[in-house]
This record gives sequence, C-alpha cells and structure tokens, in this order.
Amino acid sequence: MPRAEKTALMYAVDLLARQEQSSNKLREKLRRKGYEEEEIEAALLRLEEKHYLNDGDACARQFRFLYEESRNSVKQICVKLMQRGFDSSLVRDCVPQDIYEREAQAALRCLSVRFKPSADRAKMMASLYRKGFEGAAIQSAVEEFTADEE
Repeated sequence: MPRAEKTALMYAVDLLARQEQSSNKLREKLRRKGYEEEEIEAALLRLEEKHYLNDGDACARQFRFLYEESRNSVKQICVKLMQRGFDSSLVRDCVPQDIYEREAQAALRCLSVRFKPSADRAKMMASLYRKGFEGAAIQSAVEEFTADEE
C-alpha cells in the first residue's frame, strides 16, 4: 500500500520541527515541493494561529543568538537573517542602539582567528571591512590586537 502524500501543513510542521523558519522561507520550501498557493497560505495561517510560526519572535531569537555567540559584524548578521527570509524591518528592529563595544570585540576575535599581531595592518583592516565592520570598530580592534607588537 503506497504511503499517503503529506499535506502542506504536515510538511511545514516537519520542517519547523527540524529548524525554526521564517514564513517566507517556509512558503518558498512549500512552493518548491509543489503545493498549491491556497494550501500553502492555509497551512501558514494555521501555524501562525497555533503560535508555531511567528516571524518577529523567531527573528529576535536568531538575531540575539548570532549577536551574542558569533564574531560576525552586525551588518553580516542582518544580511544572514534577511537571506533566511526575515523582513528587513524586523531585522532592523532587533539591532541595539549602541553596538560599538560589541563590534570592536567581535572584530578583535576575527583578527585573533585569522592573523598574527605582526601581520600587515592594512590587510587586517581590509579583512574586517569586507566583513562589514565599521571604521571606528576596525581601528580600535587593530590597535588593540597589534598593541603588544609595538
């Protein structure tokens, strides 16, 4: 006896059980799986009603985790969350007012993983710039990282 096909709701629940998703990313995955638009929208609505899907809460949780646990710049974190399907306004709302100290520390961690204190300062600065760090945080991190060498 062939196995019954999963509904869009069942498939969405399976996806959410594995990993938290944005509604946009979930919608995209359901479309790729071949579900009809009406069934997809009904499934997403049901998940929102049952509080299994909430973009605002999910975005805030993921931002907080990346902000506290990673050495990514805030700019990188924002891009990553938007790639995961979160609306840019939700992502912007998660960014704290004063991020300078955290950015300088994250930049310093990036330098310690990739460079030796005796490395070329311009290369260090260029690397941090490519990672999305702001100028003041880059300057502070490079100065602190190379302080023992001077």
